[in-house]
Amino acid sequence: MKTILIYDGSFDGFLTAVYQVFQEKLDNVQILKPKHYEPDMFSTCQEIITDIKKSKRVWKSLIVKASKTGANELHRTFLSEIKGVEALLLRYIIYVYSTETFSHNNYSNNDVLRVSQIARMVGREKHRMEAFVRFQLTKDGIYFSSVEPDFNVLPLIARHFKDRYADQLWIIYDFKRNYGLYYDLTSVERITFEHTLDAEAITNNTSLFDENEMAYKDLWLNYFESTNIKSRKNMKLHLRHIPRRYWKYLSEKRNQNMIPSKGFN
Repeated sequence: MKTILIYDGSFDGFLTAVYQVFQEKLDNVQILKPKHYEPDMFSTCQEIITDIKKSKRVWKSLIVKASKTGANELHRTFLSEIKGVEALLLRYIIYVYSTETFSHNNYSNNDVLRVSQIARMVGREKHRMEAFVRFQLTKDGIYFSSVEPDFNVLPLIARHFKDRYADQLWIIYDFKRNYGLYYDLTSVERITFEHTLDAEAITNNTSLFDENEMAYKDLWLNYFESTNIKSRKNMKLHLRHIPRRYWKYLSEKRNQNMIPSKGFN
């Protein structure tokens, strides 16, 4: 009979479930988030309570066995949130411990190859977020940015922005997943707004931001337009580097968000 392990959706919760699989030597097993679980009369269900000690134990073991690179690729693949990713990662982990000399570059194994491919996709999204995040100064003196990345990359960009803006209070909020990062000049904490909010409505709400903020936006937009050589514009190349889905958060694209996308990928 198949065993279904229901975890809370966090990476620590997933690693706790993995610990359970090896601890109980479960064979026919599936790890699922609550929203993906459907009752099945031919399976038993267990709720996994996230245990940080168990999670850290599995993580440290993976770093040793799969290398730091292999473990980090596993983490990035988890952050992709692709449906069914837990099954892929469980097979990956089982393979890690079943082979004497594991290599994260062994692309002859389909699961290792797939994890590497997804990890690179998430990595590209991470770099795009680091490049495209735009802050607005609120009346409370906090620099605020709203984002909606394809993948859950906030855990991957926290260090970059902490180092780059170490002397500023800031919030980067993922409206797609309804949580954000808040830096208080000392540490980065995870925060959640109580009410569901619209990203664009907040970004364009002048009552929330410093009175000079819109002036700065106009200044930057004018600079961008004045330095842009229209005769040398290559939209296909431009969209390859700055996909249209990021435009609504870029000050320099504020007047171009309604340009029809037909003809471009």
